[in-house]
Amino acid sequence: MAEKELQNYENHTRIHPLQHYVLLPISAITLVVAIIFTIISVVKGDFSFTTFLIMALVIMSIITGLLARVNALKVQDRTIRVEEQLRYFILTGSRIDPKITIEQLIALRFASDDEFPMLVSKAAVKNMTPNEIKKEIQQWRFDEHRV
Repeated sequence: MAEKELQNYENHTRIHPLQHYVLLPISAITLVVAIIFTIISVVKGDFSFTTFLIMALVIMSIITGLLARVNALKVQDRTIRVEEQLRYFILTGSRIDPKITIEQLIALRFASDDEFPMLVSKAAVKNMTPNEIKKEIQQWRFDEHRV
């Protein structure tokens, strides 16, 4: 069995082909076509309830897709917050610094247990950005459950 590629700063983001290469382009094309169809209908004086309904359905489907993505990411962020607070408590026996933001915790989740407590302290003191935190990580903890 082939060994998994180690996760690092360069490859830690996840592309979901169905969403990024199929759904988003089709949604964009559908929205553009619906707008063009609506404009042509208005210019011709041919605007009807059907034209309005098509435009409304396209907009509603795009909003639904965006909300599904945003809500899933928000739940994932909350889960990461709880997981990393628990991990910090298990490793140190104390609560995590309240100055640590959710964005910092999301970046810190990639740090190995050996460097996690030190990076939490450094991030809190220096108010590091998520990108700075990720660049500081020496031993990446693989996350295969990313959304």
